[in-house]
Amino acid sequence: MNSTTNQVYPVIWHNNSVSLIDQTRLPNEYAFVEIHRCSDLAQAIKTMIVRGAPAIGVAAAYGMYLGAREIETSDRNEFLKQLEKVAQLLGATRPTAVNLFWAISRMLRIAYETLGTVEDIKQTLLNTARSINAEDLQTCYAIGDNGLAVLPKTPEKLTILTHCNAGALATAGYGTALGVVRSAFREGRLARVFADETRPRLQGAKLTTWECIQEGIPVTLITDSMAAHCMKQGLIDLVVVGADRIAANGDTANKIGTYSLALVAQAHNIPFYVAAPLSTIDFSLVDGNEIPIEERNPEEIYQVGSTILTPGGVEFYNPAFDVTPADVITAIITENGVFPPGELTKSRLKQVV
Repeated sequence: MNSTTNQVYPVIWHNNSVSLIDQTRLPNEYAFVEIHRCSDLAQAIKTMIVRGAPAIGVAAAYGMYLGAREIETSDRNEFLKQLEKVAQLLGATRPTAVNLFWAISRMLRIAYETLGTVEDIKQTLLNTARSINAEDLQTCYAIGDNGLAVLPKTPEKLTILTHCNAGALATAGYGTALGVVRSAFREGRLARVFADETRPRLQGAKLTTWECIQEGIPVTLITDSMAAHCMKQGLIDLVVVGADRIAANGDTANKIGTYSLALVAQAHNIPFYVAAPLSTIDFSLVDGNEIPIEERNPEEIYQVGSTILTPGGVEFYNPAFDVTPADVITAIITENGVFPPGELTKSRLKQVV
């Protein structure tokens, strides 16, 4: 396990409430939002105050506890019935990020398995949420260090291209794709990060660059459409991205634009890696065709701040994610090792876990 000097923790349990970095205000304002009610936490997930699949999972775990805390009954069966409604509320916020449902399911299972009073169940739920938080941080450290094994063996320092934000802000801390970057930087293997802007919400421009600046990691921002040119110019050594859901065959859903980036990397013989925890792998889905794709408000496309970019009468299509086929992914970096997509079978991972 390794840490950095300027740690960023987007989800913290503090003073009996959930403290979230408001990522909608970054990079101009570093502010926190205090969440005391489950409904407010669900809204924070939906509006992307907290975002990134692992961070959403951590937040949802605390949301389950907040919802449980609001249930006013001492009857176990009635409590569990109402807790199921809490799970439905949280599950309706972001359909693509599987970590959300993984965390909710784990919290529900713990509630049903816990013996004792309703108050005992509530305390166990809080303990479990805090464990999920701590576990995700350790997972990110492991992913970052496992990512060192895939770095090209060269005496020169490397330039890594990443898309969206899969850093500390998207996890419990340290990050997945940016965890690999951080570990490479720590070991003196990194020359620079190239960060895609990541349209339309600009998480790369706003969040990834902000994280890098906090730690002194050299970072260059490019628009999404510049990636092919940069690769052709020999500026990129490898690509590392995160994931919101990975099907059993290795097909990966990530922020829109990831698929085209993978195709361009393949065309230039540049390794393309996905860094994600095992909890992001959805073994119930045979392939990426079964991954639900969230479609968001078209305002994200036609408006920046108060400025309208488009003429009246135009129509919009705003999918938040795309699916990168397994055959254009070099390997998937997890906390338990690095696997070619074809090895992400349930039996294989059960042996590893």
